[in-house]
Amino acid sequence: LCDWVRAAAELLRPLYDLQRERVIQSSVMWTDDTPVKVLVGGEEGSHLGRFWTYVGDEQHPYSVYDFTMSRSRDGPGRFLHAFRGYLHADAYAGYDAIYLGSDSRVVEVACWAHARRKFYEARQNYPREAHQVLEWIQQLYDIEDRAGSLPVAARQELRRLEAEDVLDQLEIYLATLAGRVLPKSALAQAVNYARNLWDALRCYTSDGRLTIDNNTAERTLRHQAIGRKNWLFLGSENAGPRAAVLSTILAGAKRHRIEPWAYVRELLVRLHADDARLEEMLPDRWAAAHPQFVLAHRLEESRTKAAAKRDRRRRRRALANRPRR
Repeated sequence: LCDWVRAAAELLRPLYDLQRERVIQSSVMWTDDTPVKVLVGGEEGSHLGRFWTYVGDEQHPYSVYDFTMSRSRDGPGRFLHAFRGYLHADAYAGYDAIYLGSDSRVVEVACWAHARRKFYEARQNYPREAHQVLEWIQQLYDIEDRAGSLPVAARQELRRLEAEDVLDQLEIYLATLAGRVLPKSALAQAVNYARNLWDALRCYTSDGRLTIDNNTAERTLRHQAIGRKNWLFLGSENAGPRAAVLSTILAGAKRHRIEPWAYVRELLVRLHADDARLEEMLPDRWAAAHPQFVLAHRLEESRTKAAAKRDRRRRRRALANRPRR
């Protein structure tokens, strides 16, 4: 089995390299990382490596994995050296060199889900202040519920008309809190986190293609986190890049709702041919050419879940705005 996996990863690498090349051409990208245990032998026994995911925009609809043996900035720095555009990411300091060294050609877009989590954790000691911030963040997400189905230009306009006012209020309130909360408290940490990233947190309102958080990358990386509970570790350092190749191929199938076995089977057959025609094997193009293998019910499930979520939030907003007797 191990020999077959090695051979399959090597055979699929040209398609992986092509998707990697295409995803870098995105003008908007989402990225995140997760740890993975790697067996290295000797006295050390195991080492903590990292899987990174890089999710392209609608014009470059590919989700590419990378593997590194550490979380140093060299990993994303090497992968993103030719990228130019908006980068959704968490507050990991390793990205700072990318932003600073790009001469403003890579623009940081911070994640409101991360910021919200810090205020949620602070609500025990400062319930009134934390809940006030959480309420404003909820308003931002409520606006996004309505913006999600709109065209890009209309989405940006809605944010300008409604989200900007909420952000202005929130910015003033955070400045007020910064001067009166205990410096080492959880609320102070949340306030400092948001204020230090404020320009990046507001950035999503400047372009309708951007998102309010980095959940796009986190959802993609969740497949690794769930799979890790089953396979537990990588057998060697060399297994990391092979796992990145195989995960990228399957992530492409999932993103475009392709029946995985049908896609991989044709990939392996095609890549053995003298003329593999790699362009045709990109997941978006293969899905368009083979609609019989697109799992339409998955798309319907996603739409149903999204509609139910919007309906729950709509009912909650109506309940919150109901006049009290």
